[in-house]
Amino acid sequence: MDYEERIARFQEFLGDLADLAFLPISADLQYLTGVPRDIPTYGAVMHPGAWLEGVWLSPSAAPILALPRMTALFGGLDRLQGIEQRVLGDWDDPSSLVRDIVSGFNLPPKPRIAISDHASGETVVALQALVPEATFLSATSLLRQLRNIKSAAEIEIMRRAGAITEAAFADVVAQLKHGMTELDIVSEVDFQLRRHGALGPSFTTSLYNSGPHHPLLFGQRQETWQRTLEPPVSILFDFGAIYEGYCYDFGRTVAFGEPDAAFQRVYDLVMAAQAAGIQALKSGHSAEQVDAAARQVIEAAGYGDAFRHRLGHGIGLDVHEPPFLTAGDQTTLSEGMLFTIEPSITQFESFSARVEDVVVVRPDGGEPLTRSYQSLIVV
Repeated sequence: MDYEERIARFQEFLGDLADLAFLPISADLQYLTGVPRDIPTYGAVMHPGAWLEGVWLSPSAAPILALPRMTALFGGLDRLQGIEQRVLGDWDDPSSLVRDIVSGFNLPPKPRIAISDHASGETVVALQALVPEATFLSATSLLRQLRNIKSAAEIEIMRRAGAITEAAFADVVAQLKHGMTELDIVSEVDFQLRRHGALGPSFTTSLYNSGPHHPLLFGQRQETWQRTLEPPVSILFDFGAIYEGYCYDFGRTVAFGEPDAAFQRVYDLVMAAQAAGIQALKSGHSAEQVDAAARQVIEAAGYGDAFRHRLGHGIGLDVHEPPFLTAGDQTTLSEGMLFTIEPSITQFESFSARVEDVVVVRPDGGEPLTRSYQSLIVV
């Protein structure tokens, strides 16, 4: 990636809007400079002075990366090349270090500071104390003007992430058998993702399973993970690989036991809705139009209430990125944007189905980055 070019373009966007910008370690920072993120954890893992982690830059001055010593050393960031670093000792005062950095930018009396949406409240409170006359705006909103449209290189990384995800899924399918628990399958997915080259899952691997004797439950992972999967039941996969910092998102449906006509109809409707959404993913269309094209297939068949979410979302360095394919989103699509197309029919006491692929906006309709398993998988 040409990070120098990205930095220069971002500095142009800052222009007259802001005198200074701060980006913590996040997708925003990785996009702009290549500074990587670590694998996320459920609980907070902090080091002394962690609120200052990130890059400072202005419309005219080169970036300065501030890091606590533990982050620099154990995160391997002390080996980064091409970017100035300031490292905070374990017992040093973070406010003094940040004050020194900020003073080097020769800010006006009432500076405008653009901050990533991923900055912590602790960071904002500290900055208000250090620069009390400052006003703040969103650096993330400015960066979205760059991040929304993916370069050819970014699309190829996402294509590779999709290939890893598909390969992992193929090996999971080969292991499926009646009587497995949901936890057995989730654990196999996460193992196969890493075995095939992913840093790990791009979000918590999820299954949404339902059948006449297997009620669908949302948001109760520790309870549902212990459930045994015996036919007849539909198994809905939702997972993806991390590759070179980019996140994939993928979904397929598996039937344990031969599907009856009602199950097959639900599956076929979901696949038809996805095809309509992919075809509508054209440059010049609005996000709302794409959602409507897919949704009407399911609504016309009488399952509209069971399509419980938007059709899709932007994706890249984050799993979910604006804009969103949903009613009310009038964003005009441009070639090179990436979206998930993920219609579903979820029923609490009967069979469900979902499919999900990452798709590139093109002038004549979307280009899916993954295409495997178009027919219902039966075990």
